[in-house]
Amino acid sequence: MTENSRILVGKIVAPQGIRGEVRVQTYSDNPNDFKNFAVISDKFKVGDFKFVRAVPNSTVIIAKINGIDNRNMAETLRGTELFIGRDDLPQLNEDEYYQTDLIGLSVNRRGNIIGRVACIQNYGAGDILELENGDMVSFVGATVDFADKVIYIK
Repeated sequence: MTENSRILVGKIVAPQGIRGEVRVQTYSDNPNDFKNFAVISDKFKVGDFKFVRAVPNSTVIIAKINGIDNRNMAETLRGTELFIGRDDLPQLNEDEYYQTDLIGLSVNRRGNIIGRVACIQNYGAGDILELENGDMVSFVGATVDFADKVIYIK
């Protein structure tokens, strides 16, 4: 599977308990989405990842990985990134975007290209485009033109 066909959906952040469960920071809209994800990782086989439960009012889930049977083994997975295949993503409505599709697009403000999107941040007040030059601009009210690979901001 190529890098472009894998979508980062979470990261193992800590062991949970003594039986080998792990805490996963999720990057999906709904942590319960992990019930249906076929999670891919470089540290375990496809199909070994099992959703256990979501932590109430949090973006964290508890998961079990086949072959990881104690806290010490779970600790070795700390920091492991979790992916799904691009083809496993649900279809989007018009004017919805996956963040990964915005990475690398040029950003145009009032007719001037001010940079290219390096990543997207959200500190609670809406999505922020972080540009390769370090600038940060609001995505709120932006228009995306995938044909020309440009995001128009106000």
